[in-house]
Amino acid sequence: LEHADYDPLPALEEKPHIPYAGATVTLAQDPLEAAERFYAIANNRRSVRKFSSRPVDVAIVERCIRAAGTAPSGAHTEPWTFCLVSDPSIKASVREIIEAEEFVNYTQRMAKQWVTDLRPIRTNHVKEYLTEAPHLVLVFKQTYGYKVDGDATAKKQHYYNEISTSIATGMLLCAFQCAGLSSLVTTPLNCGPALRTLLERPPNEKLLVLLPVGYPADDCTVPDLQRKPLEDILVRY
Repeated sequence: LEHADYDPLPALEEKPHIPYAGATVTLAQDPLEAAERFYAIANNRRSVRKFSSRPVDVAIVERCIRAAGTAPSGAHTEPWTFCLVSDPSIKASVREIIEAEEFVNYTQRMAKQWVTDLRPIRTNHVKEYLTEAPHLVLVFKQTYGYKVDGDATAKKQHYYNEISTSIATGMLLCAFQCAGLSSLVTTPLNCGPALRTLLERPPNEKLLVLLPVGYPADDCTVPDLQRKPLEDILVRY
């Protein structure tokens, strides 16, 4: 059954298929050693909420975002936009928007159990890291795009846009960790429209997550949590 807006031409330009030899750049020649090294890097990652004033070269963050942009996506739509905020005044505006909404979230919107479950993490509506971190990366998912040829207003469907953008975000976290930077995944509840307006993003973009990025403060602490062992997360067949 064809829909009225069906286009017989695919949104993705037809390209020749070329040979692919597999991974040629790895952390070690031995695959097992490479996997172990990557695990060591990933396992060293923690969610940081207190950042140092030590500056971070914006070029490092940009290279990490470039790596995130290599993530797989549905029909190669690449449905993501990474907004890099380094301007102190804009960071202050981001914090003002988020703290105002988070106060309402913690006192009215969030269930009592939710607030209780967050107690060991020691979070509340005050988000100093939004102005302390040298940079903020606001990750937007593009719910649809526009076709390159023909009618500039013709929408292009972005399949699995949230899953694709979430994968890219995970790759961004790994890139930060590999570069020696720390971050935190935050999901500013009920803040998306205001932040989209602040950053003048188009209506097809929806805020997915916000990542502060920098170096941990000297007095930074994290909960002494343990990760599940492999046997608890792996089922072999």
